Amino acid sequence: MSLIVKICGLSTPDTLDVAIEERADMVGFVFFPPSPRHLAFDAARALGKRVRGRAQKVALTVDADDALLDAVVESLQPDMLQLHGKEPLARVSGLKQRFGLPVMKAIPVETRGDLSVVAGYAAVADRLLFDARAPREATRPGGLGKSFDWRLLENLDPGIPFMLSGGLDPGNVGDALCITRAPGIDVSSGVERAPGEKDPDKIRAFVHAARDAAARLSAKPVTSPA
Repeated sequence: MSLIVKICGLSTPDTLDVAIEERADMVGFVFFPPSPRHLAFDAARALGKRVRGRAQKVALTVDADDALLDAVVESLQPDMLQLHGKEPLARVSGLKQRFGLPVMKAIPVETRGDLSVVAGYAAVADRLLFDARAPREATRPGGLGKSFDWRLLENLDPGIPFMLSGGLDPGNVGDALCITRAPGIDVSSGVERAPGEKDPDKIRAFVHAARDAAARLSAKPVTSPA
């Protein structure tokens, strides 16, 4: 299977370089002050220039207003916007038109009922990202190292590309891909040594584990239950 790998929450030149050297398809940058991965605009501008077209730059925001998004786009010059809050359908559609950029909408998942919004967002977004629903007391919606029941995504076909996130790490990404057959994966806390501090060795291990699992799945035909 062809797999899109995204390393999110990058904040330093050295870890960004490792992600790109390992051929991550997407590199994510967080613009949300409660997150330990939040980037200032000057840092984002420098890191964005460092990518030099070697991966897609994804700007993650959470219920951001137009002024913040204007500043994010100006500083990072992203290839894609990732909306990780409670943005309604009209907001997703409006931001696509405003910036002329593809949009990835995150959907929090805890139960099968959470997937009821998939069709609506699939109609206005370019890509979906399924992440574990954050606890009620959490100060941010993602990057918490929390996973959900991946079996909820078995045989899911939203009609547009999607990514799996939430609690992934080098040790479990193979199982996650085997269960969900997700065409894309997104990791942040699972490749860190401390919140907001990426570990180059963990980035390498994650990408290798994900690519190996994808190669095995490509060689193994999908079988339907009897």
